[in-house]
Amino acid sequence: MSGREVERTDDGRYIVVDGRRWRATDPAIPEGRRAELTKVLMAWRREVGRTKGTDDEPAARAGVQAAKVALGERGTPWWEQTDDERRERWETDVPWPARDGGAK
Repeated sequence: MSGREVERTDDGRYIVVDGRRWRATDPAIPEGRRAELTKVLMAWRREVGRTKGTDDEPAARAGVQAAKVALGERGTPWWEQTDDERRERWETDVPWPARDGGAK
């Protein structure tokens, strides 16, 4: 999150923003891969905004979902997965929106 310090629950599984609890990104993801997945997530979020109310919005929302699952923020909680399951999750290919040309 934008460089500011984020409050975490004692177990590290959640962050707290404005009093609301959100699942934290899997801390085991290698830094380079985490950064890449975060960029993909932000690109998909921009795509959701661009396609709001159109037939393309569901695909954009699916892209957000895929990125958030890869980061461990949705789907099976990362603390309930084996190391191999976690690695497989974050190594899964999450495509970039076509509008971004797949560029990283």
